[in-house]
Amino acid sequence: MPAGAEPAPAERVNARELSITYLLLPLGLIILIAGADALVRGSVDIAHRFNISEMAVGLTIVSFGTSLPEMIVSMVANLSGHTDLSVSSLLGSNISNVLLILGVAAIIRKLPVTDTTVLTEIPFSLSSVLLVGFLANAALFTTSTDLTISRTDGAILLFFFALFMAYVFKIARSGNQPEEDGVVPPRSLPLSLLLLVVGVTGLYLGGNWVVDGTTKITSSLGIGETMIGLTVVAIGTSLPELFASGMAAYRGKTDLAVGNVIGSNVFNLLWVLGATAVIADMPFDVVNNTDLAMVVFATTLVIVAIALGRKGTIERWHGAMFLLVYIAYLTFVISRGLGRA
Repeated sequence: MPAGAEPAPAERVNARELSITYLLLPLGLIILIAGADALVRGSVDIAHRFNISEMAVGLTIVSFGTSLPEMIVSMVANLSGHTDLSVSSLLGSNISNVLLILGVAAIIRKLPVTDTTVLTEIPFSLSSVLLVGFLANAALFTTSTDLTISRTDGAILLFFFALFMAYVFKIARSGNQPEEDGVVPPRSLPLSLLLLVVGVTGLYLGGNWVVDGTTKITSSLGIGETMIGLTVVAIGTSLPELFASGMAAYRGKTDLAVGNVIGSNVFNLLWVLGATAVIADMPFDVVNNTDLAMVVFATTLVIVAIALGRKGTIERWHGAMFLLVYIAYLTFVISRGLGRA
């Protein structure tokens, strides 16, 4: 541009959008932290007030709230024809939930895991991954050459999600939340519910702003959708789970931290993916089978860590190992994406 010349209107708009993006990124992170804290406080209050286990709250209320970014990104991406982004972001989010979020939470505080979690919830999460893998690759057993998660597949996923919710409802009714010296939660029920609403809203807005900003920046560099979905969008949409579980671990609510991760993974695969597929068929790229296998490996790694830990505990060194595996996986995804570019 010649010296002294005025920038074109398009350039002014792009510069303005870029400046807004850099503003929304840190603001989104701040809102995420505040939203996670509010969600954890409200959830724990309600769990204590109604004698509901923190694990049940983590598997339902917190998981649903922290899975909202994945749901929005997946549905919008699928309806707009960006199916690679839709599928890869969900798989990447589940991988980051286990390796990144549980890793960080375990480093903050050791995570004791209950027997029901080891024998029921984690295997259910693992079965959900295997179910998605079977349905996505069912065409391999037919004459069709196109891999697709169809509307029928989506309905099957929603059916199993209903079974999972029935199980959570059962453990919620069991009322196995331990009493804490008979102390009544200091906040009133309306205030606890307000904290939940504020927390979910903050996670939703903060997650969207962070994902939108990071996606715009990386897209301008010409990076493919699959790699963006597995890295930037997956990590961005997992930030609510990261802050919620990290805050729960910091406050000593380890059941809430673990339940949030497991519940979020089940929500992503059965509810979000199922509902998205019911709305419109989702073409499945065979390369995503590698990422499905990584979800299985990460979940299996958690089971091994619990078996090796003292009294079924995910130790701090386990958390560090999870993070190292996650860094290695991101390195593989980036090199694979650059190789396909």
